[in-house]
Amino acid sequence: MTLFKRNRKPLLGPDGQALAAFAATLRPAFVRGQALPRLLYLTDRRRIPDVVAAAERLPRGSGVILRDYGYAKRAALATALHAVCRKRELVFLVGGDPRLARQVNADGVHFPEAMVDRLKLFRREAPSLILTAAAHDAKALDRAADAGADAALLSPVFPTASHPGAPALGLSAFRELVDQSPLPVYGLGGLTVDTVAQLEGLPLAGVAAIGAFADAS
Repeated sequence: MTLFKRNRKPLLGPDGQALAAFAATLRPAFVRGQALPRLLYLTDRRRIPDVVAAAERLPRGSGVILRDYGYAKRAALATALHAVCRKRELVFLVGGDPRLARQVNADGVHFPEAMVDRLKLFRREAPSLILTAAAHDAKALDRAADAGADAALLSPVFPTASHPGAPALGLSAFRELVDQSPLPVYGLGGLTVDTVAQLEGLPLAGVAAIGAFADAS
């Protein structure tokens, strides 16, 4: 069960440190009197196999979104992540599965763009939970806002290893979308020690990443 355990003190690598430092400069966005986390880690066991250890590396007050949608032991992983998040004072969201989120008492649910209609229904059932949505353009941002999302993860800002070859928004288009967004926005995609500073001055709720939270080794 090494997936769920950690035997040495975890440390963020350069990308994670840069994102954490940038996130700390942002003004928090609030929903229902609660501050949204300014730094989000999205799990992907193909990129970082030990996702629990990655969560342990995050600064307190950050957030974790469990992706790994096809993982056979996803429920067990959700339970392990929830425990780490409670210990580390992290916000924990389950991706795309409201039932599992309730099962593990998560803080909320993250909905892929194709599931935004389910977000609208779930908002009525769980008015106090944090609900976020993925978005890739202005129309998706509007749909997420209409559905009752608290924030959107807008991607990809820059070319990303998660979707090699996929077109990125680029800084100019991303900036325009953020400025016009009807709800708080997180930047996601290609954010590293070399790129995150380009987002300085944007009214972001936070930044999100996958591979940036590998350890310093």
